[in-house]
Amino acid sequence: MAKRKTTTSPSTISPAETKQPEQPAPLPQNTNESVKSEIYSRFTDFDIYLFRAGKHQKLYDKFGSHVVEFNGVIGTYFAVWAPSARYVSVIGSFNGWDKASHPLKVRWDSSGIWEAFIPNTGRGESYKYFIVHEGGREIEKGDPYAHWWETPPKTASLVWDTYYEWQDQDWMANRKAKNALNAPFSVYEVHLSSWRRDPSDPKRELSYGEIANALVPYVQDMGFTHVEFMPVMQYPYEPSWGYQITGYYAPSSRFGTPQDFMHLIERLHQAGIGVLLDWVPSHFPGDAHGLYEFDGSHLYEHPDPRKGYHPDWKSYIFNYSRPEVRSFLISNAIFWLDRCHADGLRVDAVASMLYLDYSRNAGEWEPNMFGGRENLEAISLFKEINEAIYLSFPDVQTVAEESTAFPGVSRPVYTGGLGFGMKWMMGWMNDTLRYFQRDPAFRKFHQDNLTFSTVYAFTENFMLPLSHDEVVYGKKSLIGKMPGDEWQRFANLRLLFSYMFTHSGSKLMFMGCEFGQTSEWKFDNSLDWHLLEFAPHKGMATCVRALNKLYRNEPAMYERTYTADGFEWIDTSDRENSIITYIRKGNRPEDNLLVVLNMTPIPRSDYRIGVPTAGSYREIFNSDSTEFYGSGIGNTSPVQSEESSWHGRPQSIRLNVPPLGAIILKIG
Repeated sequence: MAKRKTTTSPSTISPAETKQPEQPAPLPQNTNESVKSEIYSRFTDFDIYLFRAGKHQKLYDKFGSHVVEFNGVIGTYFAVWAPSARYVSVIGSFNGWDKASHPLKVRWDSSGIWEAFIPNTGRGESYKYFIVHEGGREIEKGDPYAHWWETPPKTASLVWDTYYEWQDQDWMANRKAKNALNAPFSVYEVHLSSWRRDPSDPKRELSYGEIANALVPYVQDMGFTHVEFMPVMQYPYEPSWGYQITGYYAPSSRFGTPQDFMHLIERLHQAGIGVLLDWVPSHFPGDAHGLYEFDGSHLYEHPDPRKGYHPDWKSYIFNYSRPEVRSFLISNAIFWLDRCHADGLRVDAVASMLYLDYSRNAGEWEPNMFGGRENLEAISLFKEINEAIYLSFPDVQTVAEESTAFPGVSRPVYTGGLGFGMKWMMGWMNDTLRYFQRDPAFRKFHQDNLTFSTVYAFTENFMLPLSHDEVVYGKKSLIGKMPGDEWQRFANLRLLFSYMFTHSGSKLMFMGCEFGQTSEWKFDNSLDWHLLEFAPHKGMATCVRALNKLYRNEPAMYERTYTADGFEWIDTSDRENSIITYIRKGNRPEDNLLVVLNMTPIPRSDYRIGVPTAGSYREIFNSDSTEFYGSGIGNTSPVQSEESSWHGRPQSIRLNVPPLGAIILKIG
């Protein structure tokens, strides 16, 4: 995750505002004797045990606000964890925000849970918790478990539910095959606020329903197998892009209700498209209505700033050693898979959680009990979360954004790994972009940038990411990074995408990259869809569509994508011409593909390469196709192999290799 220029909204509490008053303030008095909070609880003794042991996986069924019937009366049950409070009440639209009229009762079991049934309240009521810390400080907080919130800048929670009559049964019954590690996995990363806006009012964000109407057919047409939504959880401040969350159990109210969000996922599922959600267990903002100092104490964040404050994002780090916080996070991960039918979670900033010295200088961090820099509590939490997810949802995937060489990120817990299904291949991304930004005349000196990735490509289940982080903050758009004139820049980007799709690993592409968005991504503006009216951009989109189709239709592109037997180099030694060749292998030899990449703008005719077997090779993809805004150089007729040894192989073929082009051939 990139460093974001602003991380919290103007309502953030500063450390200076957290001082306790010298004398405890008197507790509010219930001035309305006719309004009583009756005894009701959703917690069993076993729930309390699991919560306090850090093992509860469905706290969203217990905490928060739930409309129920009690003693023949419809009302709302409220429950909140505030162990350092000496008084808690519910204030809201139903009681004129009266701090005294609806107090909660603390449980007898020292769990720190406050609860009550409040009659004649229900769906749609806005509310907060009024909390008096044991030292006397008064606080108003939103509900950490609320399913819906007021639209920012308003900050109250809303009584709501997650009831939805799902119509995606076919997808859910068969998604195991779609989400498997031996299936095509091509992800389109989307920021809901800026993917597309109202053409008649560019400042108006589309609703979940409007997004569904536009996004579903587009993703289906482009051929992506999955979408990944940047954080949709309730966040107060737009420039955080959603990565500073205050409502972990609620889809953003900017775009509609929780049910509207579920409808968006349902529509994608009905179209055969999987859904990954960005999930942020690494940090949260200090907004006054959020988790920070929730009951006046360091409840959710670690009290030691060396472990509880994030210097990069000026936000707060969960206390991974506190069992109740672990239950909160495990339950939250399960919630999005359970109630919202998500097909996986992409976990943000994993490296920042794994290391105690992340973004810290000497003396700013404390070693673990063994003297190392690993965060043992976070490591064990990842293992528990992944075990819980794959036990309950074996047909989903968790994906780690992890940028270090930490071992076994995407290996099972029982073998010593963290248990993720996939891991972002950040080294590949950095090397690839560095290489393609070079003038082609000098690429021959840096060919190792492209070949080095296969040295470690099979140590993890890697996803190749070209994400939002690469097209912001002066980094330029992808097309803006490419050297040369207009034709060369587009040819370079088509070549880069061809290399990406034929490289081992699953794929991720940020919105706009697929048609060559020229400007950097802006979180508060729509993508430049008008660019598709111009031939270079239309050709780029057509090329990506063709690559997705090829990826889905050719088993050699995905069947063995995480094992070394699915990839074989033919030649990496032709540095002078900057040409590399390799084979992608499927389960059957007849499915194997031959890939040739020319990294210079010079076409090569009669170029000989060794081939694995004798036969006739036909070109099934050419990034230089005129359909893609290319020059059209290629091999229109099948090429017959010859008994001429080349590249250490007894058979070879001679090809026309296009400039700044990729060609893919298949035998038969």
